[in-house]
Amino acid sequence: MIGLIAVGAAIVLFLLYLISLYNRLVRRRNQVDNAWGQIDVQLKRRYDLIPNLVETVKGYASHERGIFDAVSEARARAVGAGGPQAAAEADGMLSGALKSLFAVAEAYPDLKANTNFLSLQQELATTEDRAAYARQYYNDAVLGFNNSVSTFPTVVFAAMLGFRSREFFRAAGAETAPVRVQF
Repeated sequence: MIGLIAVGAAIVLFLLYLISLYNRLVRRRNQVDNAWGQIDVQLKRRYDLIPNLVETVKGYASHERGIFDAVSEARARAVGAGGPQAAAEADGMLSGALKSLFAVAEAYPDLKANTNFLSLQQELATTEDRAAYARQYYNDAVLGFNNSVSTFPTVVFAAMLGFRSREFFRAAGAETAPVRVQF
């Protein structure tokens, strides 16, 4: 009788452990999903600001059509990107196109003094900072989740419960190269 009670207690403790393990993994997975959502929020804000910035610059530099097309195309690719790797690549293209746009803006002193342009440029810079923080937070959340899914004893049960490692947000190749400053 005591042996039966001990086996029953062990089974109950094991089930409580599995429930606790499952709940911890769900919280970590939800944290990763929330972090990805925060990246989406900041990138959406960025994508909404870019057309306004382009239109402001267009008013001053209408003959720079190729740059506007490149920014628009890069924005469209970035909006349609799915998954961390595709989003990172599209984000790199968009950052490069925006650098060209700002280079055009530098050539027009009246534009640089325009309050609408300055306001939009500041909003975009703030959004870029928020997006960088959101990417860092996402990668931190993925690291925590992946560690939980990959360490013993959780690794034994995680796969059975349907939990798989997540992909980190990685910068595209060109974004990791050293920056060349030229005067």
